[in-house]
Amino acid sequence: MRVKSDARREAILEIAKDLFREVGYERASMAMISARVGGSKATLYSYFKSKEALFAAAMIAAMEEQADGLLDLLDADDTDLRAVLVRFGHAYLALLTSSDALAITRTAIAEGTASGLGTELYELGPRRGWSAVETYMRALVERGALRRCDPHFAAGHLKGLLESGVMEPMLFGAPMEFPADIGIAEAVDCFLRAYAAG
Repeated sequence: MRVKSDARREAILEIAKDLFREVGYERASMAMISARVGGSKATLYSYFKSKEALFAAAMIAAMEEQADGLLDLLDADDTDLRAVLVRFGHAYLALLTSSDALAITRTAIAEGTASGLGTELYELGPRRGWSAVETYMRALVERGALRRCDPHFAAGHLKGLLESGVMEPMLFGAPMEFPADIGIAEAVDCFLRAYAAG
């Protein structure tokens, strides 16, 4: 029975992702989703307590599909720290600037304050990811590759450097301030000047 229930939940998420992309969060309704799923709204609500919860789950699922393997790039045993961070930077920015990620961020900003959706999306997505980066930073400090520092701040600084000149313009529909290759290299070099040991 659990397999059937999981399969049904996955089918609902796929249909919801498509509908949210097509008509946007505001225009999509639980009635529209249940009509496409082929069941009742009551069944839909038995899986997701609200449209906000369904949107959060659908968008996080879309992000997780794209994020597979991203954190695996952070190998604390690899001694070529710059190469690891550059590879990670490319993968991270590819994810961050994907149409799904931009749609999620825009919706979280637009709808998040009133509904609490923004907090939920942040906790399920970016916060979880950056907790993993913080763990990686802690391992680097323990190995002696980074100077003694607070791994939480180091992770946040790397995030800010990688996103600089990228996230803000793209949220506005404008082009990045500089080519990704150059921006990533400069971000990593700046991070290493601040945090590399020795």
